[in-house]
Amino acid sequence: MSDSLRRFGLAVGHATDAAGGTGCTVIRGIDAPHRAACAVIGRATGSRELALLEPGHLVERVDAILLSGGSAYGLDATGGVMRWMERAGRGFPVGGGVVPIVPAAVCFDLEPIGRFDARPTVEMAEAACASATSDGIAEGSVGVGTGLTVGKAFGPAQAMRGGFALAVREGDGCAAAAMVAVNAYGDVRDAAGAIIAGALGSDGGFIDTARVIAAGELAAPGISRGVGLAPNTTLAVVALDAAFTRLELQGIAQAATAAYHRRITPAGTRVDGDIIFALAPMEGPRASVAQGEMLAVAALEAAIERAVRLARGRDGVPGLAD
Repeated sequence: MSDSLRRFGLAVGHATDAAGGTGCTVIRGIDAPHRAACAVIGRATGSRELALLEPGHLVERVDAILLSGGSAYGLDATGGVMRWMERAGRGFPVGGGVVPIVPAAVCFDLEPIGRFDARPTVEMAEAACASATSDGIAEGSVGVGTGLTVGKAFGPAQAMRGGFALAVREGDGCAAAAMVAVNAYGDVRDAAGAIIAGALGSDGGFIDTARVIAAGELAAPGISRGVGLAPNTTLAVVALDAAFTRLELQGIAQAATAAYHRRITPAGTRVDGDIIFALAPMEGPRASVAQGEMLAVAALEAAIERAVRLARGRDGVPGLAD
């Protein structure tokens, strides 16, 4: 179980289709919206409502963020979050009621875990929203983390399990929380730079995807046959407990991409849909952007490593939690 998100005003809820090997995770305000921005570094994204997170757009707030499996099919589940929010009277006020603001992004988990035709549903997302909690948040192979894998440059037969995790890092007057769903094309490394989960060779050791690609030794097994083109994408939400403008949050999200490049090699490739969302309260004490950036990077690095350490093997794909 993970750190509390109460100080960030956030709650997290999961819905898991264990048999199908997919799921979704909702990150929402406990009782209030948050200011938000994002950074996109992957070039194979599946997303909804990202444009409104750009500085200058009318709507400054979001009510929730949905991280879903199911590839582009999983975007349909966003309606369940909106349905729960509307019933609670939460959303952007308009003449006849409210319009909940729910950006969403998806991971490709249709294979090799579970069934290709298993996708998160509207009902699953609604249940995840209703069950969201700030304490005792489940991690590992749960919610959006249910069907994730890492190290797929050489195909799913040589991959390992990814998952979902949360980490918190505190400074003087500011703290950052990072929630991440790790479903990477590349390998995952620890703080010392050693690969801990990724593409496995015939001897059971790590191949080191970045080294092989850089050396020109990868004979394009994924690119030529479709393996590795789609089953990727690492999604993260970094949250601060201090108030920041949307432009500042965009900078924090961009800075947090350093955690991807340090802990996932390679990251942000043309076969990943990597996105980082950044959240902060609408009002409250201020902190320096530099401090927010450093704490966000540290929290996200820790969460990425934690996500693979807590992932359990299944369907022939090994996980470190075993």
